[in-house]
Order: sequence, then structure tokens, then C-alpha cells
Amino acid sequence: MTKQRIYLNAFEINSAGHQSPGLWTHPDDQSHRYKDMDYWTELAQVLERGRFDGVFLADVLGTYDVYQNSRDAAVTQGAQVPINDPTYVIPLMANVTKHLGFGVTASTSYEHPYSFARRMSTLDHLTKGRVGWNVVTSFLNSAAINLGLDKEVSHDKRYEMAEEYMEVCYKLWEGSWENDAVVRDEERKLYTDPAKVHDIGHHGKYYHVPGAHLSEPSPQRTPVIYQAGASSRGRAFAAKHAECVFISVPTITVAKHYVDNIRNEAVKIGRDPNEIKIFCLFTPIVGKTQTEAEEKYLDYQKHGSYDGALALFGGWTGIDFSGYDPDEKLRYIRNDAIQSAIETFTKIDPNKQWTVDEIAKFIGVGGIGPVAVGTPERIADTMEQWVNEAGVDGFNITYAVTPGTFEEFVDQVVPVLQERGLVQKEYEGNTMRANLTGQDQLPDHHPGKSYRIGVSETVG
Repeated sequence: MTKQRIYLNAFEINSAGHQSPGLWTHPDDQSHRYKDMDYWTELAQVLERGRFDGVFLADVLGTYDVYQNSRDAAVTQGAQVPINDPTYVIPLMANVTKHLGFGVTASTSYEHPYSFARRMSTLDHLTKGRVGWNVVTSFLNSAAINLGLDKEVSHDKRYEMAEEYMEVCYKLWEGSWENDAVVRDEERKLYTDPAKVHDIGHHGKYYHVPGAHLSEPSPQRTPVIYQAGASSRGRAFAAKHAECVFISVPTITVAKHYVDNIRNEAVKIGRDPNEIKIFCLFTPIVGKTQTEAEEKYLDYQKHGSYDGALALFGGWTGIDFSGYDPDEKLRYIRNDAIQSAIETFTKIDPNKQWTVDEIAKFIGVGGIGPVAVGTPERIADTMEQWVNEAGVDGFNITYAVTPGTFEEFVDQVVPVLQERGLVQKEYEGNTMRANLTGQDQLPDHHPGKSYRIGVSETVG
């Protein structure tokens, strides 16, 4: 029996090509509308109607140029390029919804925490507390070069820098402004009490931020913290900071491996392992009958891009697969890209050895995650199986075609899940965190709360 309600995010990107490279050629796909406001507002309303917890917005700051040592395959096939900034679509979606949350991917490697903290506080104010931050350290060397570095910073050093980045953000969000600092006293002409705005006095190895946060406290103060790193270093980071974790894995066996490791890491540092909600990538192909769903899936596969898939996988793993024979077995190679991406297909499941050709075809529809093909009842059964056997708490639902995949899931699968008591029929809170955890702000035991007013020695 499923242990709890299933949490749902829509997995999106401000681009025409996301997890299904080449599917932009399908006549039912409208992902080219990513540049239009109406696309995002219409999608948000569909998702809130389906009682989704949020929209999880992916992002990359470079092009996928590992495959064939060129960006041409990614550019030609529309594999996450062209791509726009994800933060700007959040106010659009928030304006037409009341409860839907918005998790945005932002890297700790290329933006200073002082300006970033203000940006997130601004979004939390505008959305009335419905923002989350997917903390990433970036993985594309092309991003590092175009943002002023000679080459990408090493994998583990990126996480070392991210630890201090989090510290600075926590100090700004939690330890700079007191709750009642803004008084708006017209008679005294006093907008903010200066005695209640504090410098954070941060002087670290990578960042120096002596002053105060620019923004007054937002409804959540700190946005909901997501994390998507599944390497050993990423899991340790997630166990410490994350309220939600996103994994992209092909099988239940691999998913359970990552879920168990993340929860074990949480136990080591004294956290309740079940307070971390783990979302798995998931692509539903829904049909009124099984035959209809399977025919739809075959149709989608015809539009998939082999080169586009290997361009994405090359970027994720840092390996150029253009020199591999299609039937060659994948081998584990350690580098500074997403270490878990190659580990997933080589080391974890002893019962499966993947060839390059198999991976390219698998990624073609739905990326690295599972694809469930069937009737609404069968899709719901599959989701329950993943929750019960892998231990995930929810799913980042991605599309084969958009908005069609989302509309079919909302109209056909969600009612089945609601009848089974597995998806909420009404939202439980007004902020993103309240809907996920029952409270608006970080719990007192979270490391971010150690910097709140009256606790941190660094706040003066």
C-alpha cells in the first residue's frame, strides 16, 4: 500500500526541447511557444486544476557541445537550445494561480549570492511565498568558458563553493532583517526601523558579504530548497540542505539505490530521513486503451532524435559518444560532469548492461526517467509501484508533447489517483513550503535556521 499522498511537479524548461529531443517535430507539440506568455499561463492553469504541487523549471547556462566536439547536434536538433531565463515566467504563472509552486533551477557557480538572494526574495514576495530553489553547481564546460573561466571548476570544489554560497544566502534570508523591521509609520516618517536591519558580516574563503540583505523578509524567507545532485558529494549536500530531491533514473532498482543512500545520509547527520521528499522523473503516455497508448508511444518514437539524445547524454556525462560503436557497452568514466548520470547506466544495476544505441533510443522519449505507457489506471498502478518499491515521494512529470502530455495526465490520470486517495483534491497551504511540509518557513532544526536573528554570532 502506498505510504502517503503522491506529490506532483511538472518538469519544464524555458526552451523548445527538454527531455524528449526531436519531439518538437510532432504535429501535436507546441513547445515552440515557450517564448509566449500565454503558453505559460495556460499551462499553469492546467496544472493547478490538476492539483499539482508545482512546476519544476530546469535550466542550463551553456550548450551541449561534447558530442562530436561541437554544439551543432544540439543546435540542429533543438536539444535545450535556444533557451531563455526560467525566472521570468514565474510571475506570469503566479498571476493566474493561487497555490501552484514554482521551483527554479539556479547555479551557485556563476552568480554572486548577494544579488541572487535578492532575486529569490523578490520572486517569493511576488508569488506570495510560492518559490523554491533547485540548487545546482552546473556541469557544462561551455557555461564556464562563456562566464569567464578557463575551464569548469572541478566537481567536488563546486560543492565546496556551494556550501559557502548556502551559508551566505541563509545569513541574508534568515539573519539580516527582523520580522517587524518594516513598520511604515507615517506619523514618524519611519518606513523601516534601522535597528532591526543587521549586517551579516560574512568573510569566507570564496565570498565576502559584510552588509545587510536588500530585501525585507518574504513569506517563506528562505525558498523551498530542492537539490538534484546524486553523486556521493551531491547526496551529502542534499542530506544537509534539501527539503526536496530530484532524481532521474531508468529503473526502480536504480531509484531505490539513490533513495536509500539519500535517506541514509540524512540519518548520519541527525535528520529525519522521511522529511526529505524525493521526486523522480516520469513520462506518462496515456491512452483510453492499452493499444491506443502503445500506438501513441510508437508514433512519438518516430519523431525522436538519435543525435539529439546523444548530445544531451554527452553533456550530462561529459563523454563524446560519437566515437563509440552503437552496440558498444557503456563504461564508467569519472569526470567533472554529472557523475551520477554515467554511474546510473554502468555501476548500480548488475542485471543490465546498456549499449550506446539502447541509451540513445531510451532517452529519445522522456530522458533518463521511466516512461509509463497505458490506460490511466495502468499509469496510476505504475506510479504506486515506484512509490512502494523505490521509496520515492512524488514525480517530476515531463512531457513527450506539450501541453498535450500534461493535459492528458491532469484530465485522465489525476482523477484515478484522487479516487485512490493518492493526490490531493484541495491544496493544504498557501505557500509552497506549507503545501509540502505544513509550515511556511524552514523548520528550526534546518541548518539555515541557525543564522536567524538571535542565534548566529555572525549577525551584528
